[in-house]
Order: sequence, then structure tokens, then C-alpha cells
Amino acid sequence: MLVPDPKVVRQLLTRYATLRIAQAERHASAVSRELEDVSYTLCVMMGTSRIEDAIVRADALLAEGRTAARRTADPDGESGLSLAV
Repeated sequence: MLVPDPKVVRQLLTRYATLRIAQAERHASAVSRELEDVSYTLCVMMGTSRIEDAIVRADALLAEGRTAARRTADPDGESGLSLAV
């Protein structure tokens, strides 16, 4: 199974939230169309048919990435890379 790029997912979630706020402040057809596009894209990327489910899966994907990054980080701040050339 393909896993979406977390950076792209984060960008889509941010855009989705921004558009929801814009739509709540004033209803504009352009905003509604873009919100539908972003919602559809999130659903496809997350393998869901409902935006609510896509958001839950996207949040889980991003949380999983943060957890994995913490597990691989060295507590001493060392990267494990050699300085020798």
C-alpha cells in the first residue's frame, strides 16, 4: 500500500482548515469549489470516502511520523554519521 507524503498531507490539512474558515466567514463559490477539491484530494490520498474519516487518518499518519522520528532520534543529539571523509 502506498503511503502519502506527510508534507503533502500536512499542506492539504492546512489548506482545508483555511478554506473552512474562509467559508464560515463569507460564502463564496470559488472557496466552496476549492474546498470540495481539497476534500476530494484528501479522501483519495487517505483512501476514504468521507472527509471526516480522511482527516482522522491524516492526523494518525502525521502522529505516526512524529512518533517514529522520536524513536530514531539519539538522546545525545548525535546523528550517528561519521565525520570522516
